[in-house]
Amino acid sequence: MLHCISVSNMRESDRLTIEKYVPSRTLMYRAAMGVYLAAKWTGRIDIAVGSGNNGGDGYALAYILKRNGIDSRIVALSDKRSEDGAFFAEKAASLGVKEVPFTSGCFAGCDVIVDCLLGTGFKGALRQSYAQAIREINGSGAFVVSVDINSGMDGDTGLAVTAVRSDLTVTVGFVKNGLITPDAGNWIGRLVCADIGIVLDREENRICSESEWSDSCADRANCFLSPAWLDMNTVNTAGYEPA
Repeated sequence: MLHCISVSNMRESDRLTIEKYVPSRTLMYRAAMGVYLAAKWTGRIDIAVGSGNNGGDGYALAYILKRNGIDSRIVALSDKRSEDGAFFAEKAASLGVKEVPFTSGCFAGCDVIVDCLLGTGFKGALRQSYAQAIREINGSGAFVVSVDINSGMDGDTGLAVTAVRSDLTVTVGFVKNGLITPDAGNWIGRLVCADIGIVLDREENRICSESEWSDSCADRANCFLSPAWLDMNTVNTAGYEPA
């Protein structure tokens, strides 16, 4: 079974883990390592980043890819970075990772696009530049990997007006409630969870496989049957430390 939690619970679990157990920079590195291990990397790779920690995961991923002999390019929709994002941006740049601002048509010819634009805290309407980037990612024909959540999607409900349509979504820490709703299934090809060592603040829901459901879960109000797009096998990076 897998834990499935609200965005607020994820935020509090993250905060408590950073306060008591694991530095935030280490968690960001582990998140990026989870994405690196979950996907196949070939051809031209663009990593689309926003200004928050979701964008920071993208810089950390570019750094990890480069350390493993794989080139990628950062496509930035903002010149702002979180503190940890700035750290990994500098690390990536020191290895020669290129960064360009988002412009219309820049994803043409990409084989893989990584979506690190907006995290689980997104609410409301998309800014024009983000909406345009999402539309171009969706129309690119590339293999699309979303980090933590598909940008534009509500993490608690799975609802979206415009969101990145991913081939693979690697959610970080725990599965968010919105990612297993039917609405989320309209945007996600395959979902996998990266266990990065976050300590859960409180239990909410559990996701069961079919065998678990029939054996022990069907009579529990807080248990949900795994949707077709969820891979119940997690990627475990809890023991990794920044290189």
